[in-house]
Amino acid sequence: MEEIINKVANSALEVFDLEDYYPKGARRQVDISQWLFEGVVLKEKDFRESLKQHDWQQYQDAYVAVSAPEDAIIPSWAAILVTVYLTPYAKKIISGKIEDIDVSLYQEILQALDYTAYQDKPVIVKGCSKKPVPMSAYILATQKLQPFAKSIMYGEACSAVPLYKRK
Repeated sequence: MEEIINKVANSALEVFDLEDYYPKGARRQVDISQWLFEGVVLKEKDFRESLKQHDWQQYQDAYVAVSAPEDAIIPSWAAILVTVYLTPYAKKIISGKIEDIDVSLYQEILQALDYTAYQDKPVIVKGCSKKPVPMSAYILATQKLQPFAKSIMYGEACSAVPLYKRK
């Protein structure tokens, strides 16, 4: 009986798995409309009082997205004031929807990585993920890998799609 050899494990192929960089921590949404009159109009005195009474500790060590409905009449300082209350508790605060949190986190992480380990190597950007890795992270990772990698593929080693090959 022939020995089964894992050719992928023995190859020079480097796997770049975005899941490895997924930051742990709760993702939370703060919708400003909860403190608005009829959900659409900001009354400054009431708004400020509601913020003072809110339990901000529930956002301890969380990544928080601050949002408001598009049809609401809200001055730009409102989201900034919510940020002032969140800052002592949250790990990171963004303006937008909860899905935008991972986009922002991956932008920071991927910008800071050292890609020299992939110099002149074939790289596969792992496609299947159990975590909510945004498409923008795959795009940015590919962009960052391209100056270093000999080639870039997407997917799994058994069914990779070629994306780039240095000439």
